[in-house]
Amino acid sequence: MFMLRNVTKYLFGDTSKESIVEIPQGQLYLVRPLSPKGYSELIFKDAAATIRRTGQEYQYQLVIQRAYEEGEEELLAEEDGEDGAAESLSADKDEKTFLLDQSLHFRSEIREGGEAVFAWRDLSGDPGDLYEFVCDRSVQAGEVGTFEMVAIKCQYERKFRRPQEAATEKDLQQFNFTDQTIPSASAVSSPTTKATDTPSPNRKAIEDSLAKQTKKDMSSKPSKTKGSDKEVVPTAAPPSASIPKATEILTRERAELHLFDFPSGSFMLQDPSVIATVSEVGKWQYWLQITGEDRQWLGQPVVADINPVFNFEYLSFIFNHYTDDGSAYSWLLRFKDLETEERFQQGLMQALWEQLNEIKWTKTTDDDRQYVLDAFQDLTMEDAENAPKEDEEEEEVEEVEDDSQRSEQYDSDESADDVVAKPEDGDINSQLAVGYKHDRSFVVRGSKIGVFKHTPNNNLEFSTNISKVETPGGKLFSPKKVMLHAEDTDMILQNEHNPNSLYRMDLEYGKVVDEWKVHDDIQVKNFAPEKKFAQMTGEQTFLGLSHNALYRIDPRLSGNKMVDSDLKQYTSKNAFSSAATTEKGYIAVASEKGDIRMFDKLGLRAKTQLPALGDPITGLDVSADGRWVLATCRTYLLLIDAMQKDGKNEGKLGFEKSFAKDSKPQPRRLALQPSHVAQFQYETKAPLSFTPARFNTGVDDKETSIITATGPFIVTWNMKKVIAGRKDPYTIKRYEEEVKADNFKYGSDKNVIVALPNEVNMVAKQSFKKPTRESIAATPRGSGRFGARLRKSDVVNSPY
Repeated sequence: MFMLRNVTKYLFGDTSKESIVEIPQGQLYLVRPLSPKGYSELIFKDAAATIRRTGQEYQYQLVIQRAYEEGEEELLAEEDGEDGAAESLSADKDEKTFLLDQSLHFRSEIREGGEAVFAWRDLSGDPGDLYEFVCDRSVQAGEVGTFEMVAIKCQYERKFRRPQEAATEKDLQQFNFTDQTIPSASAVSSPTTKATDTPSPNRKAIEDSLAKQTKKDMSSKPSKTKGSDKEVVPTAAPPSASIPKATEILTRERAELHLFDFPSGSFMLQDPSVIATVSEVGKWQYWLQITGEDRQWLGQPVVADINPVFNFEYLSFIFNHYTDDGSAYSWLLRFKDLETEERFQQGLMQALWEQLNEIKWTKTTDDDRQYVLDAFQDLTMEDAENAPKEDEEEEEVEEVEDDSQRSEQYDSDESADDVVAKPEDGDINSQLAVGYKHDRSFVVRGSKIGVFKHTPNNNLEFSTNISKVETPGGKLFSPKKVMLHAEDTDMILQNEHNPNSLYRMDLEYGKVVDEWKVHDDIQVKNFAPEKKFAQMTGEQTFLGLSHNALYRIDPRLSGNKMVDSDLKQYTSKNAFSSAATTEKGYIAVASEKGDIRMFDKLGLRAKTQLPALGDPITGLDVSADGRWVLATCRTYLLLIDAMQKDGKNEGKLGFEKSFAKDSKPQPRRLALQPSHVAQFQYETKAPLSFTPARFNTGVDDKETSIITATGPFIVTWNMKKVIAGRKDPYTIKRYEEEVKADNFKYGSDKNVIVALPNEVNMVAKQSFKKPTRESIAATPRGSGRFGARLRKSDVVNSPY
């Protein structure tokens, strides 16, 4: 019980999250033991149970929310039509909410076979009626115990109107209703049949569960694959690297050590007692060493690629480990208590932050240190030891015939000379610009630009090829960055060999017609639209960025095009890397140091500056209303809520008013689970490197999805699941080749445009799958539904 109380203290303490705790998978029943209406009714076949804060102090809700597979919600809406969609997606059909009060008699039970059930009174039903949430078998005893303890403390706060930290064991005991049996929710011959009365899970139940798994892990033997006599050998730990000499010990703690086993998809116990040490071994160099009683398990530098994830609910730390040959492994440390894990987190994060920033951790403020720590504890561990099996294959997207060009693998009537799989010019696709005003996408390929039309049935059709990108003086160049402009009639191009100028291409003629000299001394490192949807208008001005300056560019000016009155220049080396704007023209600017600044207008100081986590930010996007800021780092994304929740500026954005010194927003670190990272790199033999992440966008559309890619994998995050704190917020799609660029089709989150080295496709998001061993390892049959390859005539001096 002590451990559970410590965990719930930590969960309650994070007031920035609406959700406190969640059971991610189960079924909701309404059971009527005494009613003539019928004994049991299945309400939600697949659902998640969450305890949430409300807008009122000391008031909490138990929320049961129906879960949809990717695309299922949209399909239901399409089947029902607009009116039917509104009805089927209404709160009553999609979600059940219950105020957590003592009158619910909320309790749990673990039945024979290990099935966990929560039950509570239906206060609006007949006497004896109960709601029952039957947990999926992947849910562990520890999760059940934590969930029930949180529910008890919520009831305590509601009844006594004071914080749960003040509660004694005796106070909490009055909310324990485990002596009341829970009837079975499944169809039975007699309503009086009772389930085995098992006490509510407590610390002993958790320890028993872990002990059973430990015994299972220690006694595990090579298994045989289904339908095969071949033995599957469990993943073996690689040899440890030699240990460098330590100059200072930052932390040393005892823990259990588990290794992720690729064949079984679970963490297997390797050693019940190891010492995990983080030490300084050189100037801004740090080392993580795991030592057992009779062997050195592993040692590696503390760098961003370890992809650290702390989960205080399970007292665990998961990280990736790389060997000299490029192999990736995923390890888990499980600590004995919360205090031990907090000490280890402090030491490891200090080492990681100092290595990235080359500044001593003690020189930062307490608030900035907490901001960094918070970013690395968002993800919850999904220990695969009880992972649910995939019962059925993902639904394939129906391939509909149309007259658009197909990818090579679909063209049965093409001659060998018709399609060039590896074009002879040596160039590959590198950048993608998606039209807002017109249904066109533009793909940069060396000094050429391919133009693709979006067909009515969401495919791509090759339209034409701009075969030579030249300066007005006739010098050929390959654009480093492109941006559509002036109602999609122009394209702004950047030539890396002329960093003080930009070029304007008239897309009607397919020719560069202007060179704009921005400034004699200030270079253009990056540029962004004046407002998020400026490319749909005749707006001429746009924003420019150098390594230490932010400014406005006006092509209508004579001479240099920089607007001097709108220049904001810093004396320090800020290393600005990217910028993004909102619909109102608020500006977010990120740097290679990892910090983010928010401006309400050019030329003035930033209203808000968020601390750097240390990793360079390589891409930036902002929701149209300015609520969400999305930053891309090499191995993870950061999603930041810019809305202020309290204080004198409550309801204001960080762009409009500064955050109070002690109330910076908590960043949501969107990272792949370490076990998925290890599997990605096991398959590709290459480290993670995300492309700039984007929201889906449209003037009248809310941001519901995030898209990015790494290697041959496209990854999309569901915003609704991310904000709710769900454990399964992303899906993936694998290609044969590396994804070079990706973005949503304008005005939709259902279709994604993908540029591969030699191919461009539009794919339905419904074809993305949950990341599993099968979907990660699967060799794709083809790149997508339909796409377009540049034919030989398009690649080699195509007539425009």
